[in-house]
Amino acid sequence: MQNNHELTTIGFDADDTLWQNEQFFRMTEKRFAALLADHAEQEHISARLLEAEKRNLAVYGFGIKGFTLSMIETAIEITEGRAPASVVAEILAAGREMLGHPIEALPHARETVEKLADAYRLVLITKGDLFDQERKLAQSGLGDLFDAVEIVSDKSPTTYINIFSRHGDGAERSMMVGNSLKSDVVPAIEAGSWGVHVPHELTWALEHVEPPITAPRFRQIADLSELPRLIESIEKAG
Repeated sequence: MQNNHELTTIGFDADDTLWQNEQFFRMTEKRFAALLADHAEQEHISARLLEAEKRNLAVYGFGIKGFTLSMIETAIEITEGRAPASVVAEILAAGREMLGHPIEALPHARETVEKLADAYRLVLITKGDLFDQERKLAQSGLGDLFDAVEIVSDKSPTTYINIFSRHGDGAERSMMVGNSLKSDVVPAIEAGSWGVHVPHELTWALEHVEPPITAPRFRQIADLSELPRLIESIEKAG
């Protein structure tokens, strides 16, 4: 481990940063809308589902289980309490399929993490259901490359201050890399870290915020292959 770098610790988001995730939610949402096609248009069903997800975040948290419960709740609402048991069974089956879906690593994820692992402390920082996130990390084959794994209920500046103090040399000497401006980038920058945005073509509507383009520690890259070069330029600039 090299300790003479100004930057010593790098945090990585997991879902849609290291591996695909949102596409499975979108596919299941289409399947859900098809189940209720006799009761409402797809746009209306999707809008009601999003409202339910937003309403339920504080109760169920992030992840597939909360999404499945929100689908059931939406089905009951849209059918005015007349959703048959067969529809509920289909929704539960869709949720189980999501929980068993094979992990698909995103381009350059492994090579980039491997390249940085010898020189920096790497911390995986992800939010969601504990069991599901542990399953995905195990299937990804990337777990051994991280010095620490933090599965959190939400990501705030305090989250990053605490994690980077616990596993690094503080937020100021750390960087957070992820696809969500709202969860990965903005709160990390507010904590004093670097925040690197790696856009994904699919991002959950509740994760949208404006990029903090005036923040000195904000950077954006096209994909993870650009991260080592970006870090090198930051190191050289001091």
